[in-house]
Amino acid sequence: MSFIQQTTDKNYYRSSKQLFALIDCNSFYASCERIFNTKIIKKPVVVLSNNDGCIIARSDEAKELGIQMGEPFFKAKDIITKNKVNVFSSNYSLYGDISNRVMEVLSTFSPEIEIYSIDEAFLKFDGFNEKKIDDHCKKIRDTIKQWIGIPVSVGVGRTKTLAKVANHLAKKNKEKKGISILLEEKEIKQELSILDVKDIWGIGKKLSIFLKSNGIYSAFDFLQKERGWVRKNMGVIGERIVMELLGLSCLSLEMIPNSKKNCCVSRSFGYPIETFEDLSQSVANYATRAAEKLREDNLVTNVMSLFLLTNYFNKKDLQYSNSLKIQIDYLTNDTVVIVKKALEGLKKIYRPGYKYKKAGIIMLNLSQESNIQGLFEFNKEKSSSLMKSFDSINLRYGNSTIHTAAEGINKLWSMQRQKMSPCYTTRFNELLKVDL
Repeated sequence: MSFIQQTTDKNYYRSSKQLFALIDCNSFYASCERIFNTKIIKKPVVVLSNNDGCIIARSDEAKELGIQMGEPFFKAKDIITKNKVNVFSSNYSLYGDISNRVMEVLSTFSPEIEIYSIDEAFLKFDGFNEKKIDDHCKKIRDTIKQWIGIPVSVGVGRTKTLAKVANHLAKKNKEKKGISILLEEKEIKQELSILDVKDIWGIGKKLSIFLKSNGIYSAFDFLQKERGWVRKNMGVIGERIVMELLGLSCLSLEMIPNSKKNCCVSRSFGYPIETFEDLSQSVANYATRAAEKLREDNLVTNVMSLFLLTNYFNKKDLQYSNSLKIQIDYLTNDTVVIVKKALEGLKKIYRPGYKYKKAGIIMLNLSQESNIQGLFEFNKEKSSSLMKSFDSINLRYGNSTIHTAAEGINKLWSMQRQKMSPCYTTRFNELLKVDL
């Protein structure tokens, strides 16, 4: 018996009084670039990945030109040049700051908010008058656009999954003007019947291929499958997706982020690295950033992993990769200690004669800073005081104002970001200048 047959006598879309809204920033990276550069509004815009390698964000105008997400920049260069597409390197400092501002505004519209990603958040609208939800959503859109300059789409449903469906509709259907409220059974079934199964939240590419091979092409097809078949082939997760599509909430808001289990800092180099000196500078830099991330979240660790590798896509060069697990004698987030241990590990796995393309640091077994116990070989108070000074100086005067000598000065190995816009909101010397 299918889920639809089991629920014919019950209107689940009406039984739940819960309301979820998903707010998603439209073409977020491209929209961030437009805030301070009005000349590119309504013009095609793309944003590139690290080292200006691939396209990771596109404005609607760029999508209409046929530019694909994830496409290597060099492959799209002809169409970009021909159509005068505006190209930007990733400016993560700017994007992160704009994201924080968007989330702060959203938190004023509901006390219950889950920040799902850098450009998405769920809000809970329990107790709201359903007849006034549309006005509330319009106010959200207008406020974020006016205060920050970012266009957003809003989808509302009785579950998080239906809110995702509604948001998808708000983006695709221009008649919705950025807002879709899916609460009525007839409209929900109509939309589910045309929603490709691959676009259901929680069903990825691989699983969608399996479902289509079994005759399931739309979300509505999925609901008509027998419950036993869904449980057998997709387990509890599959049943949960079905119940969410039927309007029964199985996924609550996660207002408190889950504790991190690990933290990774890795980058591809702007140019292949051959010398130990350049490689050690990059590893020291990544270790420094990893330690800063731990302190930002009040976390510590006593285990880290170091890895490095060559460019496997370049078949002409000799290939080598290696990794090493490094044990620290005590829990710490001290930059000096972590950099020292990382460089000791690098000496063990570095091999001359290779052109290295990438390296990275992974902090493992993370725990709260309060777990640090006093040990003879570790002065917690002295370390904490030093790191507070370290962070406060960099916060006030800019990233890497003060850093370990091991990181070097010239940093020829750093990422290529030749098309990066100013940071505008996070660096005083890059504030927008207005001619009077």
